[in-house]
Amino acid sequence: MARTVNTSPKRHDGRIIIHFDYDCFYAAVFEAENPALKSLPLAVQQKQIIVTCNYEARRRGLYKLQLVREAKRTCPDVIIVLGEDLTRFRNASKALYTFLKGFTWSQKVERLGFDEVFLDVTDIIDYNQTLLNQNDLSHSFFCLDRIDPTVGFSYDASKYSGHVFPATTSLPSSTPTSEAGEAERILDLRLRLGSHLAQHMRHQLEEHHGYTSTVGISTNKLLSKLVGNVNKPKGQTTLLPPYVRMPSNGGSNVASFLDTHDVGKIPGIGFKISQKIRAHVLARPAEFQEGLVYGGTKENVKVKDVRLFPGVGPELLESLLGGPGWPKGIGGKVWGLLNGADDAEVGIAKKVPSQISIEDSYIRLDTMEEVRKELLMLAGSLLKRMRLDLTEVEDADDPRNETHEEDAKYNGASSPMRWLAHPRTLRLTTRPRAPRNPDGTRTRSFNRISRSGPMPSFVFNFNQTVDERAEGLVNEALIPSFRKLHPEKSGWNLSLVNVCATNMAETATDDRDGAGRDIGRMFRRQEDVLKDWKIEDKDVAPSDDESSGFKYEGFADPNTLHLEHDGRKASSSRTDSPELLNGEVGVDSLSDGVSDFDDMATMNGQACKICGAIMPAFAVIAHERFHAVPD
Repeated sequence: MARTVNTSPKRHDGRIIIHFDYDCFYAAVFEAENPALKSLPLAVQQKQIIVTCNYEARRRGLYKLQLVREAKRTCPDVIIVLGEDLTRFRNASKALYTFLKGFTWSQKVERLGFDEVFLDVTDIIDYNQTLLNQNDLSHSFFCLDRIDPTVGFSYDASKYSGHVFPATTSLPSSTPTSEAGEAERILDLRLRLGSHLAQHMRHQLEEHHGYTSTVGISTNKLLSKLVGNVNKPKGQTTLLPPYVRMPSNGGSNVASFLDTHDVGKIPGIGFKISQKIRAHVLARPAEFQEGLVYGGTKENVKVKDVRLFPGVGPELLESLLGGPGWPKGIGGKVWGLLNGADDAEVGIAKKVPSQISIEDSYIRLDTMEEVRKELLMLAGSLLKRMRLDLTEVEDADDPRNETHEEDAKYNGASSPMRWLAHPRTLRLTTRPRAPRNPDGTRTRSFNRISRSGPMPSFVFNFNQTVDERAEGLVNEALIPSFRKLHPEKSGWNLSLVNVCATNMAETATDDRDGAGRDIGRMFRRQEDVLKDWKIEDKDVAPSDDESSGFKYEGFADPNTLHLEHDGRKASSSRTDSPELLNGEVGVDSLSDGVSDFDDMATMNGQACKICGAIMPAFAVIAHERFHAVPD
């Protein structure tokens, strides 16, 4: 019998990652709009499925992905709201994401779907770790601002905040009872700080926005996401050290925590990979649960079953999972995930998404008329999303444009809008069902097929309505792509259609995140920006005591310089005006305004013998020639 591969991947536990999962998010959005719904059983419907329900509804027997008719039979007084328009959920998700991002310094905040957020708070923990008084941890202050030391909250750094895994009768003290060493002691301290920061953020989120959340705290994205699920809802859980198995500590909490999970529940291990692993361990394909669209497997294969299976390791997983279409090193990555090692970084927030995708699932989609109808709906939704996520009001900082923002986003192209990015590629994806077997059963298939092409340029035209552009997109791009994917006239039996805009090319902007400077925008704003520098030529009536010559009037306003000749006045309204138009007077341009003019008068200045005007010595001869010109 082959020996069991027992090598664990190398761990990097220097980070502190917090994972937020908003409780019953879709239902919570409706509850935030109407707080009276919080005490009532509430369910959100998409198609004929209950996509989520609040905890009052769950207490009465409802659950996610339940058929609507079953939900009504189980709880006749359930309030069902339609959730197929995702706009309200998207807006709420952005608002909560922006709020949580305000607590970070590194801006490493990554959103996963609408209701999950990862935060890398390593730098904040590092800073507050240096502020601790090791002799008085119970009276600590968590500083949230590097500049202002008064911004923060008091806490007890000798204890964890919230739940911990594994659950203990007494929370760890500042000195761990195990002999794991200095590294384990420091990790224990840093996780304690992370738990208090997470608790503070949770309370602030609920106080300011009314949303509760479930939170996990650990050293990577995988563990923080999974450990947060231990205490739902409205709870938080920290995965305690030790994270590495040593003779002195008797075992790893990471291994004992992950071992109870089904292999398909590990983030990063998708359905196809988990099925191959289950088939290897069971020596046969795992059986499916009944269900047309949704469902798991009847037989669960735990992480422990895989990790301790004879011969399993990075090499075997590479040979099992690798091949054409799979990235090199997939075996080592999956082996790391099974052992709780995940070096994936928390992404820094981007102004422009990497892609925008719209899809829908169907019981059966089988004729061109049905396909065209669905493609029109998906294309319209895609264009609205592109307008929402990839455009901004032109010169958004100009108050004259503020009133047009909502109209520009939703109602048409009359407002001054600009694109933040242009998706270069349009991708159409479908998922046909496999034909029935001779015994009448159908082999479940999750294989998708897709075709990509260039995004038509007319979709960026603000002068056309969304419906007009959607019609053009279907006729000129999506239908031709569909015919190439499915040359048959009918009988495709599609269960899913997806339309995606991807391969984003960012446009020029005025900030550092854009692809260069927007020269066109700079010229359009030129008149507004330079209005304070504009030189005006004004006609004024000469006073009685004026001579016909040119003279310097002096400065009634210290920021204004007036040069006058024969009743014609040239004025510059800024002290740092770049140029004075002197016409025929023979005085050189005063590039630095008033301050330079003062320097001229005092540095080698001479007075005209005829009119008394003060000027540089080199200008006197030309000035006297001016007086000699006959009237």
